[in-house]
Amino acid sequence: MHPMLTIAKRAAEEAGRVIQQGYRQLDQIQAQEKSPGDFVSIVDQRAEQVIKSVLLDKFPSHSILGEESGETNAERNDGQYQWVIDPLDGTNNFLHGIAQFAVSIALLKNGKLEAGIVYNPVTDETFTAAKGQGAQLNGRKIRAGGQKEPSRAIIGTGFPFKSPELMPTQKACVSSVLDTFPDIRRLGSAALDICFVACGRLDGFYEMDLQPWDMAAGILIAQEAGVIVTDFNDKQNMLENGQVACGNPHMHKALLTALRPALQQSI
Repeated sequence: MHPMLTIAKRAAEEAGRVIQQGYRQLDQIQAQEKSPGDFVSIVDQRAEQVIKSVLLDKFPSHSILGEESGETNAERNDGQYQWVIDPLDGTNNFLHGIAQFAVSIALLKNGKLEAGIVYNPVTDETFTAAKGQGAQLNGRKIRAGGQKEPSRAIIGTGFPFKSPELMPTQKACVSSVLDTFPDIRRLGSAALDICFVACGRLDGFYEMDLQPWDMAAGILIAQEAGVIVTDFNDKQNMLENGQVACGNPHMHKALLTALRPALQQSI
């Protein structure tokens, strides 16, 4: 395993213990609404603190970009490494007792994805990848599914509830995608959804209005598993524009084709 990924795994597992404890005491968890439909709990905040503590203890010259605290340690950053973390991707699921959420930690080296881990502490599933070394689920190599027929595929998506002005576009996308694919799922954690494409549980996934911490680790894991990952324009600007469309070569092409009419209509 990539040596920095080993430390990230430790950080994810320690954050996972914080999350598990909170999950067992949901009736006592206080949550605040950051924006309509977007919640943060004390568990998110404590999990992020744990992750930052582990990473900065081992890598004091690295910067950290976290969902809850923004950028940390920028003044001491050596300019080479940055960690991008989401301590609890799928907070709404967590608060409702739905076990579909994860810790997501990615490492960028000179702005390029170098390593990533996505960990669901309830199911004890750990997705990992390092650049050029493949992707694993609990230590076993994973590959994207081989589905070639859109009529037999399951596509995942998410809703841009943080940006309601984008909801008409998403509604049009859902309608357009359903013309090609018979089944769409909204599971509630982009990090896990992308990993599910990596291991073949989903055949494709698309979402708009994501933040880097929502998808950075998942993108690398999917790419290392043989998934084609782009933005809606078939470019590699996912972290910049918040768009992700992914699938095996057959599904990715079909998904972009299905999305195109809705996206053109919204322009």
